[in-house]
Amino acid sequence: MFVNVLAALYYLAGIAGITLLVSRVVRTRGGPGGPVHDRYEAAFLNGGPARVVDTALTALQADGRLAIGGPGIVAVVRPVAYDPVERAVLQAHAAAPHGALHHLRLAVMRHPAVQEIGDGLAARGLVVDPATRRTTARWCGVLAVTAFVLFPVSIVLTVLDFATTVDTDSGMPIPFIFKVVPILLAALVTAIVCGSLTGRQITPAGRRAVFGYGRAHAHLGDAGLLVALHGLRALPDPVLREQLVAAARIYGPPRRRGRGGRRPLPQYGYGTSGAEDAFAAATVWCAGASACGGGGGGGGGSCSGGGSGSSCSAGACSGGGSSCGGGGGGGSSCSSSSSSSCSSSSGSSCSSSSSSGSSCSSSSS
Repeated sequence: MFVNVLAALYYLAGIAGITLLVSRVVRTRGGPGGPVHDRYEAAFLNGGPARVVDTALTALQADGRLAIGGPGIVAVVRPVAYDPVERAVLQAHAAAPHGALHHLRLAVMRHPAVQEIGDGLAARGLVVDPATRRTTARWCGVLAVTAFVLFPVSIVLTVLDFATTVDTDSGMPIPFIFKVVPILLAALVTAIVCGSLTGRQITPAGRRAVFGYGRAHAHLGDAGLLVALHGLRALPDPVLREQLVAAARIYGPPRRRGRGGRRPLPQYGYGTSGAEDAFAAATVWCAGASACGGGGGGGGGSCSGGGSGSSCSAGACSGGGSSCGGGGGGGSSCSSSSSSSCSSSSGSSCSSSSSSGSSCSSSSS
């Protein structure tokens, strides 16, 4: 009799947990939606703050207002800005002690003009803000861990139930574990699926919006628009592309040691490096393996189908990166965990100089 009541409690608790989690995921990933208003919103959806900054830098360089030369030094030729993000670039350059490109990118990603793009997209339900995603990810973790822990507990209860049944000689009942395993499996699978969805910063409405924007503007050859839609791999200027990719690599996700001590090639996600913990703490919109994956630096995946390195896991985006996960090149939030928080690594260190550009070294600890 006791095990039957306990099984009923399992089902009541499991159904309640599943219902609450699913309803939260549906609610947080819904929203009024709407169209993408400009190329910066498209860039943010495709790769986060990193892609936004690369878009602005490309536009400034394309018409001669900015000059980016080796080794990664930025010079302002004409201090004229046509939008808030370009003004943020000029302001950050004026306030910088030197003209290093990677420092400039990082400063502009922190700027309110870039961060507010994410706020506006979140208000329209095109992306989910990192705080909401972290809370939902915790819910998923609690449900998954609870379901997993209850498996061995249920086995112990099954053994005790059999021992009691033998002592009372009341027949052979259905094992307790067989009674509760369906709800435990359902809770575990629900937590895993919802956790995977939570790792994607961009919502279905956001994917539709950025895809529509890309299709409507596919005929335009503007360099800034190409970067916003497809990343740095679409940049027609090979010299500028090389400089931006090099700058993105400096604050990219930390590389991990592979087999035999060899380090794999860096993968750029919508995330930030562990070398920039202060940036990770200060920036709201950073996501490692994030929903959209590749960002400005990597020129990778986007929801408009323009990328090759997206990771929708997962954060940063954090990348992804975060973001995402995504955001190429380590521009912002991260995490390479499904919660898309900015991850840190004690094993990477970056150094730069205004005369020689920048260099980045990693060491495993």
